[in-house]
Amino acid sequence: MSLHALLSVTMGVPNVEETAAYYADFGLSPEADNWFSTTDAGRQLRIVHAPTRRLVELRVGVDDRDDVLRAAANLSRLGTADPVMTEAGLAAVEPVTGARVRLETAPRLQQNPVPASVYNGPGRIERAGRRAPGFLRTEPVRPRKLGHAVLGTVDYRATADFFVQGLGFKVSDRIKDVGTFMRCSTDHHNVLVLSAPVNFLHHTSWQVDDVDDVGRGAAAMLEGRPERHIWGLGRHYGGSNFFWYLKDPAGNFSEYYSDMDCIVEDQLWTPEDLEGARGLYAWGPPPPPSFLHPDDLAAMMTGAHSVR
Repeated sequence: MSLHALLSVTMGVPNVEETAAYYADFGLSPEADNWFSTTDAGRQLRIVHAPTRRLVELRVGVDDRDDVLRAAANLSRLGTADPVMTEAGLAAVEPVTGARVRLETAPRLQQNPVPASVYNGPGRIERAGRRAPGFLRTEPVRPRKLGHAVLGTVDYRATADFFVQGLGFKVSDRIKDVGTFMRCSTDHHNVLVLSAPVNFLHHTSWQVDDVDDVGRGAAAMLEGRPERHIWGLGRHYGGSNFFWYLKDPAGNFSEYYSDMDCIVEDQLWTPEDLEGARGLYAWGPPPPPSFLHPDDLAAMMTGAHSVR
């Protein structure tokens, strides 16, 4: 595919300093101008001021200028967004949520392989005479890269059309009558749009090495701060990834994930329409009501949002 990466997310929050401190705790490396970096992909999160929490901008990597021109033509045909050509690529505003999306020519990310964790199983002793190395790690968990962003929208079909018909994202799966999983890389999804009563950023998701680092990262974030916990440990069906969700001071959720499905050959993948619990998870504790309907949605709908 000509699209190849979710390069970065810019989130708007009312409390920039407090939210920035949270993402430093989360394992992202602070940079200038409220940018934060992952270990493998550089600057991938920016935090800016906004009256209510929201997705301000996504940057998406493409291979060359032809990919940019193709997306510009598609957006013009779609008739819902007027793309603006830039030196790096193009910028367009998703008309329902107001989020800006930039397509930029960029080199493809090459991640160095991480040694696979060694697990024993029935009739399979792969780790004899030694403890599991995953929980013996002492270094802090540092996300490898930004995986995806999830966006609540008052018209998820129109928002999905912008990404798929306009920008060229691929549909991986759907949550029936609720949302669409879409990818701009080989990851199962880089953007998920969900039907919501108000436009907002639901969560961002960050890749770590394995399920041990999902657990270690969450445990470190919750030490002395149990109010950060939202949902986990579990495993999704859409994407198959392990997950643990936490909440930042602005009300956005952040996810540690590992073991995401990868779609290298589009023709070998058949999107499914997921229903019920399958649209949310394969196993784990049930999601709390605040995950499905965040506590501040009503306040955002009335314009009376306050940071919790």
